[in-house]
Amino acid sequence: MTEALVVDDSHFMRTVITDILETAGIDVVAQAADGNEAIEAVERTDPDVVTMDVEMPEMNGIEATEAIMERHPVPIMMLSALTTEGAESTLTALEKGAVDFFAKPSGTISTDLSAHSEALVETVRSVAQSDPTAVQDIDASRSETTTESYVDDPTLVIGASTGGPAVVESVLSELPMEAQFRVLVVQHMPDQFTGRFAKRLDAASDYDVREAGDGDRIGAGEVLVAKGDYHLVVSNYNSGRLRVKLEQSEPVHSVRPAIDVTMESSAEKITDPLTAVLLTGMGSDGAAGARAIDEVGGAVLAQDEATSAVFGIPGRAIETGCVDEVLPAGDLVDGILRTVQEGA
Repeated sequence: MTEALVVDDSHFMRTVITDILETAGIDVVAQAADGNEAIEAVERTDPDVVTMDVEMPEMNGIEATEAIMERHPVPIMMLSALTTEGAESTLTALEKGAVDFFAKPSGTISTDLSAHSEALVETVRSVAQSDPTAVQDIDASRSETTTESYVDDPTLVIGASTGGPAVVESVLSELPMEAQFRVLVVQHMPDQFTGRFAKRLDAASDYDVREAGDGDRIGAGEVLVAKGDYHLVVSNYNSGRLRVKLEQSEPVHSVRPAIDVTMESSAEKITDPLTAVLLTGMGSDGAAGARAIDEVGGAVLAQDEATSAVFGIPGRAIETGCVDEVLPAGDLVDGILRTVQEGA
């Protein structure tokens, strides 16, 4: 049975979350009202998963997450308000080692959380199966050797879910501008979070990163991050510039944006070199996209199991037989560059 620690400064929220989890067969072995209590409870109970509130007195969820990952690493799922401030704090917590997050539907004291119990339980179970150490200390080990010559007009599509934000940031921060990629990023994330995520990536990368808008066009050295709750579709490609549209058609694999939608439309529209990278995450989203890109002669890479918090997305893609190379997170940029080097 999965064992959970519930951390929240609100007694009401601790009770609601505990009732939801225990009704689903998850054993809540302890509760904590602040970060200090959470650290002690983790060391005492060694839970399979921690649900961690972000805003708490004494020691907040970000500080507690950092301390837990240093002292006694366990999978942590952040519970965040659906606000700009909540998004920023949650993304910081993910940088500190949290695996994933769940957005409270109506603020800090979320009285209607029970209406979202199925999604909450699914996220908790997913995080409980993750490797909490895989998202820490990504060693971006791209070699700095001679200047390479790259093919013209390459496009890179990155797909990720649970545990993905830190890996996506690592890849984009190391991706050299000399390669002149057009980059599309699909990270499973709510729409209140993707704008903040894009800004963080922009600050970390030499590339110009922004959240995708309907009808946006990008060229060399630009990155679009799929907007939460919208599929990101490549609608047109011409002379090294691609155009996208946002669609709210049915979710695919129960998610929107879906990696498959972006990868399949990329394979259909883009006529120049195309590379796909599938990163850590739960589920099979991206497997069909890997097939589509392979069928048009594109290159497909996948993150390896050892550095994936959850090996669902890359694992399912590998099973298709369409993945050209499986690499640890720190070697992904080198692998990406090999796909677009002249003469490779």
